[in-house]
Amino acid sequence: MIKLTFCLVRLPHLTRAAFQDYWFKTHAPLVASVAKTLQIRRYVQTHSQPAAANAAIRASREAPPEFDGVAELWFDSLEAVIANGQRPEAQAAGALLLEDERKFIDLPKSPLWWGEERVVVG
Repeated sequence: MIKLTFCLVRLPHLTRAAFQDYWFKTHAPLVASVAKTLQIRRYVQTHSQPAAANAAIRASREAPPEFDGVAELWFDSLEAVIANGQRPEAQAAGALLLEDERKFIDLPKSPLWWGEERVVVG
């Protein structure tokens, strides 16, 4: 399994609550609707708590500002993801998701990367 981790920063005109509401109630069902086409095996959203809840732990580590949320998407392999790029229906599904992401995510400020989990506890 391979996982895409996407650290989301909201567009400046959105409150965190409005961002998280749109992400969960509008974008998540869109992802679910194309999951089979894109061969997404699992999709999880982690919604950050208000900035005040994070202030102490961030200060103790001199951490940068927190993200508004983290999306995690699991796929069978990197090869399967690459193969999606050759399938017109997967290309269309990916374009649909990107079009929606532009409505609520500040994409240039939202890093994402491919990785493999290495379980340490649990």
